[in-house]
Amino acid sequence: MIVLGIETSCDETGIALYDTETGLLAHALHSQIKMHAEYGGVVPELASRDHVRRVLPLTETVLREAGKTLQDIRAIAYTQGPGLAGALLVGAGVAESLACALNIPAIGVHHLEGHLLAPLLEENPPPFPFVALLVSGGHTQLMRVSGIGCYELLGDTLDDAAGEAFDKTAQLLGLPYPGGPAVAKLAERGTPGAQKLPRPMLNSGDLNFSFSGLKTAVLTAVNNAEPIEQSQADIARAFQESVVEVLTAKCLTALRQCGMNRLIVSGGVGANQRLRESLNAAAREHGCAVHYPRLEFCTDNGAMIAFAGAMRLKNRKTGNYGFTVKPRWDLAELVAP
Repeated sequence: MIVLGIETSCDETGIALYDTETGLLAHALHSQIKMHAEYGGVVPELASRDHVRRVLPLTETVLREAGKTLQDIRAIAYTQGPGLAGALLVGAGVAESLACALNIPAIGVHHLEGHLLAPLLEENPPPFPFVALLVSGGHTQLMRVSGIGCYELLGDTLDDAAGEAFDKTAQLLGLPYPGGPAVAKLAERGTPGAQKLPRPMLNSGDLNFSFSGLKTAVLTAVNNAEPIEQSQADIARAFQESVVEVLTAKCLTALRQCGMNRLIVSGGVGANQRLRESLNAAAREHGCAVHYPRLEFCTDNGAMIAFAGAMRLKNRKTGNYGFTVKPRWDLAELVAP
């Protein structure tokens, strides 16, 4: 079965074709980073309008690259939520309309389930069960994953997500949007130990996170530092090390508490090389395995939506093609297909 995946939850338009027999056939992504950089963050109305311009041309591109036609598609999966309401409506509207025209099923996919399952697209996917770290601009969560739709929340952020903290730190340091890659690049030039920043909730005794206080500590450090590039690099390094240390420690605790030895890492911050180095080293020391999606699938993409949809469409029949979107949608509401 060939499934078309459509991702339009925020500021990236992702389209992909996934074949349940042979795997990923083709995918394409358009990022709106340049458009939103002028404003220092995502402008929802501009994001929605850009999705309108990109969805169909990208679909044509993916079909051409895969050597397929619309008639080869047997189902369509799209991001139903969470995300920006207007952006979600674009993908949902196109998906349900196209499915109706082709008389094939369509299914709304939870965006975070897509991220959770993204590592399963790789050549050697991890078997269930495993612990998952979802770490992005909007989410920092630890989950016990027992199977498709079987998710237990172990820990969540109490305020800022890790990716949000990266973006806010970038602003404080005068770095461009998006902040994560900019902070990571600057941190490479920082001197180890030159700046000291707190490790929030490192010893809290639970698996929750909090990064708003770390952002405040960065602000204090910026105000007290010399206005030179080396001082900024030292702060960036200290900030990144703080986030990485907390994430690594909580992941190890989650694995120990669940009695598991497999961790998967998903979301945009999962592309951070320092985080990967730390998790890989910790895994080697404790006899665990860490799985990541390829870098291009850490951020939002159509491939993860097509795959997640395919896993849920095995017994799905055609519907009435009515739809709603869910800008807020708790992952715990999902059930096994």
